[in-house]
Amino acid sequence: MEEKMNNKGVTGWLIWAIIFLIIAIVAGIFGFGLISGYSFIIAKWLAVIFVILFIIAVIAHTIKRA
Repeated sequence: MEEKMNNKGVTGWLIWAIIFLIIAIVAGIFGFGLISGYSFIIAKWLAVIFVILFIIAVIAHTIKRA
């Protein structure tokens, strides 16, 4: 029986990145530049971490199947 990959940790990073991106957009609309800037930086880093973890997960899954 083949085990399924647990993607919950990987998608969790993406969800947090989207949340911080929404906070950045809303703060930018209402003129809170400092909050908007920091939220965007956090969202950007979380998105980068998500992409790195996703690539590692794909490579690990490919190696495991081989």
